[in-house]
Amino acid sequence: MKLHFLGTGAADWDISKANASQDFRRHSSMLIDGCLLVDPGACIFEFESTYGYTDLYAGVTDIVCTHKHGDHYNPGTVKKLEERGAVFHDLKAGDVLETEGYIIRAFEANHRTAELPMHLVIESKADGKRIFYGCDGAWLFYDTYRALFALEHFDMMIFDCTIGDIHGDYRIFEHNNVAMIAEMRELFKKICPRFLASHLARTLHPATHAETAAVLADYGFETAYDNAIIEV
Repeated sequence: MKLHFLGTGAADWDISKANASQDFRRHSSMLIDGCLLVDPGACIFEFESTYGYTDLYAGVTDIVCTHKHGDHYNPGTVKKLEERGAVFHDLKAGDVLETEGYIIRAFEANHRTAELPMHLVIESKADGKRIFYGCDGAWLFYDTYRALFALEHFDMMIFDCTIGDIHGDYRIFEHNNVAMIAEMRELFKKICPRFLASHLARTLHPATHAETAAVLADYGFETAYDNAIIEV
């Protein structure tokens, strides 16, 4: 399974200033194996142009979305991809979607300013790899935690780390800080060998990707960045 990160930032990034620096983050979005798009935000076509890709989305067959906040879902993006033949799947927590290449399970997320927020578990039929994608949420709900543990194995878990290494911020009630994802890693490392942080706020992390990655590495996390390609 190949994960291509099209954006790794939270909503406070000014996407009108997007550039190819590793220190700039677009709104969070991810392309899996060139065919499954997770979170069809407003930045993906600018991303394609800025990084010099040609027809990066020509192979996209399916689109899923964690929730419909503007930094995760853009109707114009969906329409453009649908015109090219992609199918948007409007999921809700509890759904299990089976596409030609993947089994996708949706679980309720702790992100109360959104309607029907979800975390996704995506499993490849081709190689059996399984990831958790949780970008916008705080502590996992107990039922979600139990359901994830029942799956017994993940190859990677991707967590929201909007708030960074900051304490006493009210946003912990719907986003994670470093301490929160560190605690969740302690629980899930029994069934997952690899953890990655994404959905990082511009104002709540160090100024550079390198500095942010150094902080998160101390807690056992890799740090995503725009245009990162990760093999799972």
